[in-house]
Amino acid sequence: MRPTFTLGIEEEYQTIDPETRDLRSHIATEMLAKGKLRLEERVKAEMHQAVIEVGTRICSNIQVAQEDLFDLRRNMIALAEEHNLVLVAGATHPFADWRVQEIYPDPRYAQVVEDLQLVARANLIFGLHVHVGIEDREMQIQIMNAVRGFLPHLLALSVNSPFWCGRKTGVKSVRSTIFKRFPRTQIPDLFRSWHEYQRFVDLLVRTNCIDDAKKIWWDVRPHAHFKTLEFRICDIPSRMEETIMIAALVQALVCKLRRLVESNLSFRVYERAVIMENKFRALKRGLDGHMIAFDLKAERPTRELTAEILDFVDDVVDELGTREEMAFLRTWAREGDTGADRQIAVWEATHDLRAVVDFLVDETRRGL
Repeated sequence: MRPTFTLGIEEEYQTIDPETRDLRSHIATEMLAKGKLRLEERVKAEMHQAVIEVGTRICSNIQVAQEDLFDLRRNMIALAEEHNLVLVAGATHPFADWRVQEIYPDPRYAQVVEDLQLVARANLIFGLHVHVGIEDREMQIQIMNAVRGFLPHLLALSVNSPFWCGRKTGVKSVRSTIFKRFPRTQIPDLFRSWHEYQRFVDLLVRTNCIDDAKKIWWDVRPHAHFKTLEFRICDIPSRMEETIMIAALVQALVCKLRRLVESNLSFRVYERAVIMENKFRALKRGLDGHMIAFDLKAERPTRELTAEILDFVDDVVDELGTREEMAFLRTWAREGDTGADRQIAVWEATHDLRAVVDFLVDETRRGL
């Protein structure tokens, strides 16, 4: 069965008090109820009360996904303002204290907190998830194995969380370091087949580790209920255009790897330990660092390796209709900055984390 390569994009937003610039719960407002009325099931609560998540419909291509996400962001910004809040797309809040954040009253989240205690309460982070339609479960596993080696490069593009609890952390994606405290996160192991993966899930369910596969939170995973491969490694970008470009690259990687399979070819499957080294380099330096090169012979600039990925997927771009997005990515990989770079620049100019929040508010609205 040939994959449809449909797209679904999920973004997690912060709800902010316009006076203090701190996180503020939306639960006492009608923001969520009105959001569901206007946007139906495309908006939902998350574990913390100052987090709200949106998700596009199933989108046939990147242009439809962009229109849908544009509509979601615009509506959520307006809804926040109607309820005396402002909306921010940023992977951590620069100075919020997780210890005073309330948990959304839902049995699912109550169980997570019961199981993980402070690890769950401290998980005050905001991500970007991209789903690509792959209806054949066996093919999901084969593509997941191969695509793992590209995950650090996706993270390097998206890094957008240099601050945590009022401090500059020294990394560009502190969100990545926070989420790894959860079980069943990070880069997945290699699975030789869907059957082997399903046996693993069955073991976890049988031994009361999880109740279903949705509690496997790897950086890429077969979705438990949808026929998609879900990419979860990225920080949420503040600029919507960057979300769209990353989603386009994810889709192109999946399409290219599927084409190799169709041609009875393969792509090198890297050891998890090597990929984890590159992931750390990505979360530390973003695009401005070095990674272990694809030939495993040396380290090379992350920007050069990202450009090589764009070369690798180039022959599927016209099929997907994403030539314009790939041109943007080439410029970004060559000379652009990341959300983390821009946040740090504001901090260095002002030494005021409230100014960083104001900057994130503006970035969230950019282009809308």
